[in-house]
Amino acid sequence: MSKLSGMTGFGRADGAGQGWTWSIEARSVNGRNLEVRFRGPGGFDNLERLAKAAGQARFARGQVSIGVQAKRVEAGEAAVTINAAVLARYLTLANELAEDGATPPSADGLLALRGVIEAPEEVDDPEARAALEVAMAATVEQALDALKTSREGEGALLKPVLADFIARIEALVASAETEASAQVDAIRERFTRRITELAPDAPGLEDRIFLEAAALATKADVREELDRLTAHIAAARQLVASAPAGRKLDFLMQEFMREANTLCSKSATTALTGIGLELKAVVEQLREQVQNVE
Repeated sequence: MSKLSGMTGFGRADGAGQGWTWSIEARSVNGRNLEVRFRGPGGFDNLERLAKAAGQARFARGQVSIGVQAKRVEAGEAAVTINAAVLARYLTLANELAEDGATPPSADGLLALRGVIEAPEEVDDPEARAALEVAMAATVEQALDALKTSREGEGALLKPVLADFIARIEALVASAETEASAQVDAIRERFTRRITELAPDAPGLEDRIFLEAAALATKADVREELDRLTAHIAAARQLVASAPAGRKLDFLMQEFMREANTLCSKSATTALTGIGLELKAVVEQLREQVQNVE
């Protein structure tokens, strides 16, 4: 099963080969959709294509940045060699000149002669450049894997936070169900008191009170909203257990808020209104956390 993942993280990997060394850094931040950006040395066009494809294969949301720093191995490092045969020829000639009275050769003078030091050549061969880009792309994938692990670490921290908010919403819905069951009696009592005060001797008053109270109770019935909220709670728990779930959770937050708003508008008691307002606050807090989910 895929792990819940956040969208913030960092990964790094290093590599070397063919007279080059390179370092790859991959980082990401929150984003509504997936955007993979690449920054690297000039002339590595195919590496950019490979890097972006690797990022798109691993992530569904977030702004992912891949940075490549590469350089050729410079003289004095392990890749630099001395051509012993050429040096021997120069040394033989220098010794012959010294016998005729010339100044004996110095080490730095000999090393400065052409052909004595052999350094890595430019990667101008298309096949060699392609092989180098493939090697770099493998390191890019290592950095992206490290980034994915980092984002999954954030997801592991988010999961109990999301679960706690969902549990709080569930508790508020249960309280709303209890309070809603008393709405009919509250509406009838309120309507009876007002009608009795205005027209205490009106004929058929009891039947009229019953009909009007029933109509008001129908308008204030929130069972449908509570049923939908219960279904949303189950869906949210299922999404938190799967990945990627960010976009679907975003949509579900809108549905949660829509039902909470309707619950408040239909409320006929102060207590139910209070529950509805608290429910909206918790849904908003959950929505803020969902913005971090891939």
